[in-house]
Amino acid sequence: MVRRRAPLRSVGTDPDYRFTLANERTFLAWVRTALALVAGAVALAGLVPDLGPAVVREVLTAVLLVLALAVTAGAYLRWDGAERALREGRPLPVGLLPRLLVGGLLVVVVAVAALVVLGRPGP
Repeated sequence: MVRRRAPLRSVGTDPDYRFTLANERTFLAWVRTALALVAGAVALAGLVPDLGPAVVREVLTAVLLVLALAVTAGAYLRWDGAERALREGRPLPVGLLPRLLVGGLLVVVVAVAALVVLGRPGP
């Protein structure tokens, strides 16, 4: 059985509003990052039909969309964890989200760079 978490407003005490607003701005930055990943996936899927084999573009598009989904979900979990820590006076939690994003983008950037370099016509 899944144990439900207590509603956020019932946990601890209200922190300084500046910390709550900073936490919210960080959440929104993660959401913007997820939207940028979706935009990159759309661009890769539809705007560059000559960039390498279709199957490679489709796999890279899927990777970008999975990263966007992970960042979206992770942004909420990170916001919730940070808000609860602020309300309870605990240290802020360290998450996996930045490492996941950097690792996924590293794979995508290397693959797209390879497609660009290998797709150039010879001299």
